[in-house]
Amino acid sequence: MLKETSLVDYHKKQGAKLVDFSGWNMPLNYGSQIEEHNAVRTDAGMFDVSHMTVVDIKGGDAKVFLQKLLANDVDKLKIVGKALYTGMLNEQGGVIDDLIVYLMEDGYRMVVNCATREKDLAWMQQQAQAFSVQVEERPEMAIIAIQGPNARRKVDAILNIDALAELKPFQGKELSAFGRNEWLVARTGYTGEDGYEIILPQTHAPDFWQSLADAGVKPCGLGARDTLRLEAGMNLYGHEMDDGISPLVANMAWTIAWEPEGRAFVGREVLEQQRQQGVSEKLVGLVLKDKGVLREGYEVIVEGSDIRGVITSGSFSPTLGHSIAIARVPVAIGETCEVKVRNKVLSCDVVAPNFVRNGKKVF
Repeated sequence: MLKETSLVDYHKKQGAKLVDFSGWNMPLNYGSQIEEHNAVRTDAGMFDVSHMTVVDIKGGDAKVFLQKLLANDVDKLKIVGKALYTGMLNEQGGVIDDLIVYLMEDGYRMVVNCATREKDLAWMQQQAQAFSVQVEERPEMAIIAIQGPNARRKVDAILNIDALAELKPFQGKELSAFGRNEWLVARTGYTGEDGYEIILPQTHAPDFWQSLADAGVKPCGLGARDTLRLEAGMNLYGHEMDDGISPLVANMAWTIAWEPEGRAFVGREVLEQQRQQGVSEKLVGLVLKDKGVLREGYEVIVEGSDIRGVITSGSFSPTLGHSIAIARVPVAIGETCEVKVRNKVLSCDVVAPNFVRNGKKVF
């Protein structure tokens, strides 16, 4: 039986097409994925992402535990509410998961992917045995993401908390002091637009969802979330990275904190060797100007190399009006390449894997 969020009745009332997403009964769209995508690019849309997993880390060793567990360094989190994007690696330097970690008043909070929940929690508990730390899953919490150029203005009008206006990107605020116990409002997102990701008790989520809908925030499904994140060039676990892919290949080098040199995070030794020797593959963006749609799994042919690349994510871009993709390819790739689509070979431009930000083309 599929798991359901506290918002499932609202999704049904609003006409959502519900699908099995990693064991959860989640909205794919509410009638038009394109309209939902465009609403986020031009106004404000909201996503129920309560299927993701919230984990709180508490105890005297919480900081040193996370400095061992994560490739990025939580010592960078100097103020409560500050967020950090990072990979959680295995001993071979592969990516177990990518996640956001927040500094909280009483410890740390991590939000990890739903499809990796079981292995993530098992790995964290295994690593935690050497530390005085508690790893607590918070299944009673919901997550609503509100994204778009007007998203923050519409949320601020509902919550009426002046302190939210001071938040900078990748910074959050706990709202217990403002009468909303257990709420965390963070200026993060997964669409390339400004907005908030709000973690709140499941029991509060339906009323807040309705308030957002009354304010004109459009309900959006996971279909639009995927095309938005692809346009923004953001990785998706299981596509651009997994347990066998190094973060240095997945364009996540910027998330690895090499200093201080003595911080022995899991996977560091292997990554140090890769950094010295160099990696043979990288992620790039592909732009198809001709007719057709680039799809995951299509073969990428690189001139001068016998090694084939592969498209890791691809789709039609509603904002740009043609197909785009992210591909893992040999590092020697030039400014163009070819993609094998069934019996045809299509020419593509090679760009940085970042296509649209704040509604504008960026390549």
